[in-house]
Amino acid sequence: MIFFILRRVALGCAILAVVAILLFTMMHLIPGDPSVVALGPRSTPEMREAFRQLMGLDKSVPEQLGLFLGRLAHGDLGEDVWSRRPVAVMIWEVLPYTVTLALTSLAWAVGLGTLLGCVAVTHHGRWPDWLIGVLSVGFVAVPSFVVALYSLLVFAVALNWLPAIGAGEPGNLASQAKALILPSFAIGLGWVGYIARIVRAAMIEAMGEPYVRTLRAFGVAEGRIVYAYALKQGFLAVVSVIAIGFGGLLTGSVFAEIVFSRPGLGKMTYDAVISRNYPIVIGTVLVTSALYVTCMIVADVAVAWLDPRVRRSL
Repeated sequence: MIFFILRRVALGCAILAVVAILLFTMMHLIPGDPSVVALGPRSTPEMREAFRQLMGLDKSVPEQLGLFLGRLAHGDLGEDVWSRRPVAVMIWEVLPYTVTLALTSLAWAVGLGTLLGCVAVTHHGRWPDWLIGVLSVGFVAVPSFVVALYSLLVFAVALNWLPAIGAGEPGNLASQAKALILPSFAIGLGWVGYIARIVRAAMIEAMGEPYVRTLRAFGVAEGRIVYAYALKQGFLAVVSVIAIGFGGLLTGSVFAEIVFSRPGLGKMTYDAVISRNYPIVIGTVLVTSALYVTCMIVADVAVAWLDPRVRRSL
């Protein structure tokens, strides 16, 4: 098991190194002089040269790449072009908003999706199963930005039940929780249908296993078979997609934070792209990739820990 974890961690580090090199290459392939973008077209040649020396742009590309990877190895993501603040500090300030939004969306999506999957299995072949199937496909088919815009218009503008923008008042948990409802609903709804379909398929497969027939032969109640045995199989299937779901929710938080004007990695990335603030773009993408890779490693370890067959295959 320890060798399995070490192998996954090494693979994650290799993926992040490739992502960093690709980002560095893409930033240098974009046309235009970064010093002109940062200082404006009215800047003097002396000012641009001083900026290039300060940012290390006067060195060759291999030297810049070596310095970039060296700084990353020490946790240094560079400085903001405009405020000259460390990018790592700026990301650390907004990271809790994005992680909270993604975790809240994932939590209620997993809870409701698992519940709908269980109800569909217990009513397999009857109208609740068909209804849940239709709703699940509908949830997956509707784009998240459409859900965000319509929920904003209905619940914030027309009914005035929930705040339209912002992350709530600082220090007021009730206000912050209300501000989380609409964004988490917008980006989590699609995953409700996805998880419900996965749980239903995994539990129906488990219900056809020989040990389930044995349990029925011994007179075990059907409800206990579904919720005490088949649900475990459905939960294993959900665990394997939680990491993918968390990565998708982090990506979906980009438009949610823009539509609802919330602070976070998504809004910071959007603002940095608009202003061509490359150190922040690279930093936010790298941090998002690191979170995604970490979730994948945790999911792999969790599945290996829960399923003895996976542990025996190591």
